[in-house]
Amino acid sequence: MKVFIYSFQSVFRSLWREKWINLLTILSVSIGLSLLTAFIMLTLNMESVIQRWAKNFGLVVYLNENISSDEEAALKNRFSQDSDIIETKYISKDLALKELSTTLGANTLILEGLNENPLPSSYELTLKSSLLAPEFVRKKALQIEQMKGVEEVLYGEKWLSSLYTISKTMKVGAVFIGCAIFIAITFITYSTIKIFFYRRKDEIETLKLLGATRVFIRLPFLLEGLTIGLLGGIISSLVIYSIYSFTSLKVIEFLPSVRLFMASLPFEVYVIVPIAGAAVSVIGSYIAVGRIRY
Repeated sequence: MKVFIYSFQSVFRSLWREKWINLLTILSVSIGLSLLTAFIMLTLNMESVIQRWAKNFGLVVYLNENISSDEEAALKNRFSQDSDIIETKYISKDLALKELSTTLGANTLILEGLNENPLPSSYELTLKSSLLAPEFVRKKALQIEQMKGVEEVLYGEKWLSSLYTISKTMKVGAVFIGCAIFIAITFITYSTIKIFFYRRKDEIETLKLLGATRVFIRLPFLLEGLTIGLLGGIISSLVIYSIYSFTSLKVIEFLPSVRLFMASLPFEVYVIVPIAGAAVSVIGSYIAVGRIRY
């Protein structure tokens, strides 16, 4: 118990005595955590947008001109039993022509000279959002295209590949930036604790002569690193909360479209950030005190 009392007293004295170095370190930690959290939230928001867009994504299966009603029924039955397909919608030739006329609007006059309906019947298939990897969709389209009665299968191949690439790139970027910032925070804390150690070298030598144990000497430095990381994380959480609140309350009033790119920010984020800051700072402190010769 005396070890902890002395350690906490030593931490508070050091925080005040070396307040400018500590303040700079705390701000550095908070900036790093804020940048990392902002990028992760941006990645999650992009993923959320992609998932919402994916709900409307599907394959359009165009049928042969001379397909029989039995073949159409057989195709519908196969699509309904396919576990990868969550919705099947049949578009008849007449309905396709009607939708085209509605789309053309005032330009629908160009269809009046047609003697017969040139549009084929089709099925619109909606796949599970978890199965929208470009390679899987391409194989699925080729598989359906080989079915009897199917003329052609179309889908937004380039659009899907672009979204998938953006999502994958941002996830990899989040991991890379996360590792870089964690290493930076570890190094910052390590450097700070080493400075404190050298400044208190005479005090530490005195404690050694008095028979102080390794734990007694090293624990204050570990607790100081933990405190620096925790305070940096708390400041980072406050900054994130302020930015998110300002964006959701004020920016959306002027730019309503921003709402499409904003996902809800879980309360757990505000707890995880300080814990992450404390954990990484403790690692840096542990590395620093591990070099103390005793």
